[in-house]
Amino acid sequence: MSTSYATKVGERLRVVRKQKRMSLQAVESASQHEFKASVLGAYERGERAISVPRLQRLARFYNVPVDQLLPRDLGPEGPSWATNGEGNTVDIREEQSSRIGNDDGRIALDLTRLESLGAPERELLSRYVGMIQLQRQDFNGQVLTIRTEDLRAIACLFEATPEGMHRRLDQLGLIQQATV
Repeated sequence: MSTSYATKVGERLRVVRKQKRMSLQAVESASQHEFKASVLGAYERGERAISVPRLQRLARFYNVPVDQLLPRDLGPEGPSWATNGEGNTVDIREEQSSRIGNDDGRIALDLTRLESLGAPERELLSRYVGMIQLQRQDFNGQVLTIRTEDLRAIACLFEATPEGMHRRLDQLGLIQQATV
């Protein structure tokens, strides 16, 4: 593994850990010392290469798909993701396009509430939310901001209007706050 690739893997490991709002010490403690803070820090700095089995165990610990701990292929256009000021990973291209012409109608979904939901909508909503998280590489697990087009797609899944789906999400207690 080249040094630069190890560094990129380390950056992804750090981004996901920070999205989980965990310190290196918290990971060590919560993993019952399987992932020592000093070793995980060395992985994150690119000083040590992580083995595939260990990467799989770390992905399982973070509850994310293993491929999300690896850097994306940069290709000719460069990276499509970056970390914003809050430590969350954002899709640069999506953020840029949303700022250009579509910055209204965003809804923050309470993902903790979704997990505990007993309503019949839970399974389908969870699957769709999971797809959005994969696409955006956003694994904080607490809140997910959905855009107008996401709400339209969810409404289609439930054969409802976007307004009706918004009301249903609100009735289920899933809307945490409106964002601009």
